[in-house]
Amino acid sequence: MNDMFEALEALTDRDPDRRDVAADLLGDLLRGAALDADCARMVVGRLVSVAVNGPVTTVRESALNSISEAFDHYRLPLTLVEPLAAAMPTMERELVVHTLYILGATRDPQAQPLIESFLHHPDPEVREEARLAAAEITAVESEGLTHKS
Repeated sequence: MNDMFEALEALTDRDPDRRDVAADLLGDLLRGAALDADCARMVVGRLVSVAVNGPVTTVRESALNSISEAFDHYRLPLTLVEPLAAAMPTMERELVVHTLYILGATRDPQAQPLIESFLHHPDPEVREEARLAAAEITAVESEGLTHKS
């Protein structure tokens, strides 16, 4: 638990390398399912803030990678990651791809409209990730499953 708090504190460090390492460490904790659900949500919320507001692309990408890791072990609501969608128009292509994955991983039908506009994006990788994210949600809907956190 100390590692988590130290990494959360390091997310605000002046040095972008320290912020990057902190985001990676938090991803390790999420990937390893080392946190309870409440701590995982808190960590993801902080990582979302870094991904939306951070000035350094590499740190933002590390935060998004770590958020992606969380979906392997935790059920996270769309509302927790939805601020990412608002930032997508100003994101670099790599960050958009990560964000589309995250939106699809929520499996929330309300994420569908956030994803659909990227189905016609000029970049083929963005279009493909949008297609996969939309398919993730559609598959859940057609199976009659609902994901509510």
